[in-house]
Amino acid sequence: MSFQAYLDKIEEKTGLTPRELLAVAADKGFEGPAVKAGEVAEWLKADYDLGRGHAMAFVHVLKNGPKISSKHVGSTGVHRDESDTLWLDGKATKPAG
Repeated sequence: MSFQAYLDKIEEKTGLTPRELLAVAADKGFEGPAVKAGEVAEWLKADYDLGRGHAMAFVHVLKNGPKISSKHVGSTGVHRDESDTLWLDGKATKPAG
C-alpha cells in the first residue's frame, strides 16, 4: 500500500483528513522529529482502531511532513506513490493525478 493510500484509508476510518488528524496529534503533544512512534501507534489504535501500518505512515508525516522519498515515486512496487508530496487535505479535494 502506498503512503497516500494509507493516508486515504486513515481518513475513511477516522472521518478526519490527514491535516485535521495532525492538528489532533499536535493537541496531544505528538509532533516533530522527536515523536515516539510507539506512543502514536497506541493512541491511534485506542482512539481510532488503526493498525500499525497506518500508524507508521502517519508517524512519517508527523516527523517529516508531507514529503516522501522519491524512490517510491513512479516505481512498480506495491508502495508506489504518484508524487513525492502527500496530499493532506482529504480525498475529496485531491487534484486529479
